[in-house]
Amino acid sequence: MHSLLSEQHQMIQSLARDVARDVLTKTAAHCDKTGEFPKTSIQKLSELGLMGISVPEKFGGSGMDHFSYVLALEEIAKVCASTAVIMSVNNSLVCEPLQLFGNDAQKEKYLTPLAKGEKLGCFCLSEPDAGSDAGSQKTTATQDVHHYLLNGTKNFITNGPQADTLIVFAKTDKTKGNKGISAFIVEKAWAGVEVGKVEKKMGIKGSGCSQILFSDVKVPKENVLGEVGQGFKIALRTLDGGRIGIGAQAVGIAQAALEAATQYAKEREQFGQVIGKFQAIQWLLADMATVTSAARLLVHRAAQVQDAGKKFTQEAAMAKLFASETAMRVTTDGIQIFGGYGYTKDYPVERFFRDAKITEIYEGTSEIQRLVIAAHLLQ
Repeated sequence: MHSLLSEQHQMIQSLARDVARDVLTKTAAHCDKTGEFPKTSIQKLSELGLMGISVPEKFGGSGMDHFSYVLALEEIAKVCASTAVIMSVNNSLVCEPLQLFGNDAQKEKYLTPLAKGEKLGCFCLSEPDAGSDAGSQKTTATQDVHHYLLNGTKNFITNGPQADTLIVFAKTDKTKGNKGISAFIVEKAWAGVEVGKVEKKMGIKGSGCSQILFSDVKVPKENVLGEVGQGFKIALRTLDGGRIGIGAQAVGIAQAALEAATQYAKEREQFGQVIGKFQAIQWLLADMATVTSAARLLVHRAAQVQDAGKKFTQEAAMAKLFASETAMRVTTDGIQIFGGYGYTKDYPVERFFRDAKITEIYEGTSEIQRLVIAAHLLQ
């Protein structure tokens, strides 16, 4: 596969692989055990320009394409899925909508420090009673003379405890359904913004996830992202790109499990020979390798369609669906190859398994991806 990449793409892939090996390897297990935010890792990614890969250089980014982004993200996820999703949210769910829908003043003030990694962002769409059905959200933004007053609760917000800049979706007109939702740029430091419950999760434990509470937060009118009433459209477009990022994360997790299981099969002996000589193990490894490669190609294809400037909603949904389910399949089979040892914390495959599950849920469940794909087929 490497021979099919351009020199620039090989360079970004190697850069990400090196930082994952040299920096993330030292902290991944610790972050999983303690739930600590991988601050040192994120600082290193920022120094290398990986927190704003596809943002133009004039706004602090690396000015690369989305294909470069997924190549880098897979390498990061292969070592630390927590760091990967922090990177993914900042790139896909925060920098991307600011780049696409922000005006020059908003880009200068907010996009530049985010792309440089000086600030961290989060995406506030889900609510306690509005997950897959984002249109039923209850957060409101009521227009005042000079501000909007923001009130409500957002749920399961990745980067929530650590983020400085929030992309928040709220209803500005309850009578217009989805067309009454608007997007806002909110600063965590503003009065009335509070971090609520911090979730205790099965996996990706180094990635902070919390509720964000808004109580009469004064949001300046100039902090409306895009146009009033355009929020639902912005959210859907943003999630299309985000799903490609999660697909890359899932591929990285699957690849990590495949490599660990392959190595173990070469070393573990039973019945007088290494278990890799048994056909049952060979078939598991063959299937794991095949579906991981197929998932990678779907993710690459989606990123390339995005870079071509074409509509990529269906490609993103397919990539995310297949890659996330592949991650679960491959990590499950990886544990099976390790046997009883795979169920212990002595080997990282059990972490890969726990990290993989969330990829089938966040940024649109597998069921939602199937609905998106079917809707495009039936147009």
